[in-house]
Amino acid sequence: MKLTSVLKPADVQRDWVLIDADGKTFGRILTEVATLLRGKHKPSFTPNVDCGDYVVIINAEKAKFSGAKLEQKEYFTHSGYFGSTKSKKLSDMLENHTEKLFRLAVRGMLPKTTLGRAMLKKLKVYAGSEHPHTAQINKEA
Repeated sequence: MKLTSVLKPADVQRDWVLIDADGKTFGRILTEVATLLRGKHKPSFTPNVDCGDYVVIINAEKAKFSGAKLEQKEYFTHSGYFGSTKSKKLSDMLENHTEKLFRLAVRGMLPKTTLGRAMLKKLKVYAGSEHPHTAQINKEA
C-alpha cells in the first residue's frame, strides 16, 4: 500500500503560464488563474505549500464583462478614518488601473494568509500584449 506523498517546498516544480485575456470573460479568467497560482491543477498539490505556477496575463484591458457591471460595480477603499470611504467604478479601474483590478479580484480567491500573499506575488498582469517574461513562458492556456 502506497502512502500519500507530501510535497516539500524544495521539491516544487514551477512553470510559467501565459493567459491571453482578449475576448474572454473576466471571472472565468480569474478562476483559472487562482487555480494555477494555488497549484490545485497538479497531482502533487499540498494545501500548506505554495506549489502553484507563475501566471502572466496579457491583453487585460480587452477582457469582457457581462451585464451592466462596467457602469454599476464599484470598488471601495477605506483608510480607517471617519468619512474616508472612496469608491471607483469598474470602468474607471479597467481604464486606469487594469493590473490592480485583476490583482484585487484574484486576491479574493486565494487564502488570506502569508501563503496566499506569496501566491499572489507570482501573478504578472499587463494591459497590452507586450511583457518582459518571454524567456520564461513554458505553456499557454
